[in-house]
Amino acid sequence: MKPLLIILFASMLFIAGNAQYNNANQPSRPNIVYIMSDDHGYQAVSAYGYGLNKTPNIDRLAKEGALFTTATVTNSLCAPSRAVMLTGKHSFVNGKVDNEARFDWSQDNFPKLLRNAGYQTALIGKIHMDGLPQGFDYSAVMPDQGEYYNPDFIINGVEEQIKGYITDVTTDLALNWLDGRDKNKPFCLLYHQKAPHREWLAATRHFPEYTKNTYPEPATLFDNYDGRGTAAQTAEMNILKDMNWAGDSKIKPELMDELGIPETLKWDKAAYIKNLGRMDPEQRKAWDAVYDPINEDFKKRYASMSKEDLMRWRYQRYMQDYLGTVAAVDDGVGRMLDYLEKNGLTENTIVVYTSDQGFYLGEHGWFDKRFMYEESLRTPLLIRYPKEIKPGTKINSLVQNLDFAPTFLDYAGVAIPKEMQGESFRNVVAEKTKKFRDAIYYTYYEYPSIHMVKRHYGIRTDRYKLIHFYYDVDEWELYDLQKDPHEMKNVYNDPAYLKVRKTMHKKLSALRKKYKDSDNNDQKFIKQFLKK
Repeated sequence: MKPLLIILFASMLFIAGNAQYNNANQPSRPNIVYIMSDDHGYQAVSAYGYGLNKTPNIDRLAKEGALFTTATVTNSLCAPSRAVMLTGKHSFVNGKVDNEARFDWSQDNFPKLLRNAGYQTALIGKIHMDGLPQGFDYSAVMPDQGEYYNPDFIINGVEEQIKGYITDVTTDLALNWLDGRDKNKPFCLLYHQKAPHREWLAATRHFPEYTKNTYPEPATLFDNYDGRGTAAQTAEMNILKDMNWAGDSKIKPELMDELGIPETLKWDKAAYIKNLGRMDPEQRKAWDAVYDPINEDFKKRYASMSKEDLMRWRYQRYMQDYLGTVAAVDDGVGRMLDYLEKNGLTENTIVVYTSDQGFYLGEHGWFDKRFMYEESLRTPLLIRYPKEIKPGTKINSLVQNLDFAPTFLDYAGVAIPKEMQGESFRNVVAEKTKKFRDAIYYTYYEYPSIHMVKRHYGIRTDRYKLIHFYYDVDEWELYDLQKDPHEMKNVYNDPAYLKVRKTMHKKLSALRKKYKDSDNNDQKFIKQFLKK
């Protein structure tokens, strides 16, 4: 072959090879939009059938994709849950065991691995972890918990305030990034809302409707915690006793003084003043028009209200504000799905909707989360990916937030690191297999601290749950979720469950060994906590 032909042939081979490489990086690989809200209980997603509210846009994901009935978390607390989601490793491995511990951003996370494989990545919204996020081409995150009105954002390391309502602002930033992204690369967008996190300030457009609604009470609203151990009896998350009057129930500080209502926590009135202080005159006018009459009505009724009346009143106030914030989250999901459809991205984009954990919406008389009981442990999870997931699919497998990282890597064709402890559920949601784990493992460390939920760990199967509370107690609880779905009776010492108890202890020991957890880890984190 003549030299000129050799050069030409070699050039053609180089171009073909380079084209093959470039094609591997084209958007034929699925895009990922991972939507996470904060403290959104599955009971407040209408696709789950609890009848509390309507979330038509989130429900679209169930109609057009899959709904997971038993998705759970490994640690029901905001920042630890996010660390697990990013790393695919349990809290005691990734180091973020509670909200106070620092997160080591230098460790691998799935956005880093996707980025290295040619994805364009962004994190927009709430992450609730210190340090500049690593693994993202673009990050716009709110400091700490974020603010509902006229929020601050740290955009690629630079802080600025943005006018508007936090949920809408977060959605705007996410859609703007999608508009300006590199269209030649697949993308992974983490789109994370603050809502419906405490203290539950809805968008002004949702004030009139949601503050007038009356919501059904859960069967266990007046739970007295008989049949359970010390942990349930001493937790400080009762709606009547432990919820703040100003910050949470929106009773004006001056009215609290007039009626002789003391602050539940020292930052109760301060939270109310700070939250409303961020509003501009127009926003504050809309607030006063709705919440002034609520305060006036409460003032007239307070003296004649029994404890039961107050509990019911506070439950309704809680639900009105909580579900009002959920409404804007649903609006944002609708805007995102419409954007994907308008831009021809629906077929090749995996859309996930979930929360960082579950939340108590009055069950057991509680708000907040933390416990391994169902309302806190379980989280909403809905996924749409038309190429692989049939519309209307329901998945009962025991998936966890531990599994997101390996699942996303699996979809992207990126090798899953051995140190990741989760499992890809890609074949499960595509209904190619029904085999998955038969038990999930859970840990909780943040005690003594706000809400005073004791340290515990445990396992859950499709029917049973075994929990060990420790540190300043040594108590075991066992629940038969089939016979006792509300977890009202601990059957650990019931002779009829002796065989089940032994089996569950064996499973617990096996999972602790598999995930490399032990009492030594507990002692290490206890010492770290006591040093704070």
